Parts: sequence; C-alpha cells; structure tokens
Amino acid sequence: MTLVDIEVGLREQRGALDLQDIVESAATFLEGAPAREIIRWAAATFGDRLCLTSSMSDALLIDLVSRVKPGVDVLFIDTGYHFAETIGTRDAVRQVYDVNVIDIKSSRTVEEQDRDLGPRLFGRNPDLCCYLRKVEPLNRALEPYLAWISGIRRDESSSRTSTKVVEWDAKRQMVKVNPIAAWTQEDVDNYITDNGVLINPLHYDNYPSIGCGPCTRQVAEGEDPRSGRWAGLGKVECGIHL
Repeated sequence: MTLVDIEVGLREQRGALDLQDIVESAATFLEGAPAREIIRWAAATFGDRLCLTSSMSDALLIDLVSRVKPGVDVLFIDTGYHFAETIGTRDAVRQVYDVNVIDIKSSRTVEEQDRDLGPRLFGRNPDLCCYLRKVEPLNRALEPYLAWISGIRRDESSSRTSTKVVEWDAKRQMVKVNPIAAWTQEDVDNYITDNGVLINPLHYDNYPSIGCGPCTRQVAEGEDPRSGRWAGLGKVECGIHL
C-alpha cells in the first residue's frame, strides 16, 4: 500500500470508514519519513478536520505545520496558571505565523475552582487539577476534528518511548499524529536555529520544559529536562497524552 492509496481510500470511504483501519498502515508506511511528509499525509487525509495543539513552549510544530497547511487551527490550553512569557509567546505566534490560534479554557475560572474545590488544588491533587484545566477542556475542543497533531517525542520521557508517528487515540476516538516523535533534542535545537523559530524566553532561564507556573521550576545543569515539572509530586504527565 502506498501513501496515495491510504489517502484516496479514506477520501472515498470517509463516511463509513472506521478511522482505526488506516492507523496501522499509515504508522508503518510513515515510520522514518521526514516530519513534513507525515504532516503532508495528515493534511491531505483529514483536511480542515485536522488541528494541532501547542503549549507555546516553542513554535517548532507550528512552523512545520503552517508551511504545509497555512491557516491550520492551533489549540492552546489557557489554564489560567501560565507564565506571562507563555502568554506572550502565544500572542507572538498569532502575529508571526499563518495559523488560527484558538484559546481553550476550563469550564471553571481559577477563582471558581478555588471556591468550589479549595485553593491550590495543583498542590493537593495535581492530577485532578490537570484534568479540570487541561484534559477535559482539550477533550471538548477536539470533538469537531478527526485527527490532531502533537509535538511529543520518544526521547522526552520513559512514558513516551513507544510513541508512533501515527496512532489511534482510543480515549478520544480519533487519530493522533506525532510527526517529530523520532526527533532528538539536537534535531529540535537545529531546526529552531536554522529556521528562526519563536521560542518561549523561559528557555533562556533554565526552564527546558514549561508548564503551568505553580508546577514548573527551573532545572539545574545535569538534571533531567522534565525534572522541573511537578517536582516532588511523583507526577510526570498531565494526562493529555495518556
């Protein structure tokens, strides 16, 4: 089966086809392919029912996808706890790239969450806080789409080592595309430098992995890049990619 076969087959049967049927073939065919080719396949296959998510740690994925699919929807989860630098990066992305940034918010404001569940939920029950402010809002926002593009990589953590470039997202019943799954940090750094990609200025202040302000700390030299996330809480994922 060729890439064209996969694309044509889905277009002809889109109404009745179980999307799971294409995932295994696409994952096998596209493993080892350049990130841009993987994105091209996703754009040709899913059209306007394709989006990408960004934490605004950098605009690498946004740069990659917008070169293939200008005007693509970019979902940004505005948790209410972001660093000012992260919000600034989002605003800059809107000005620099040909994309449609959509702010996704929880059904509760931070103040309402504090009122209903008590203050500093992120310290007492970080899993619940992440679910309410990240996972549930994203689940709602993804409902109109058939597929979403993520920037996760295999080398980021032990929980991501088996990531495929195309996967079935069983939790959301849709296709998940991970075009830079096989990239290393060196690949990321080189692309950012070579293409003048916007990055969150916190990276220059020893924040290699950037999440919500209360749950992210600076990382000392030699520490794991993700060790600054939920430090001391025994937590390594927010739940979006589980």
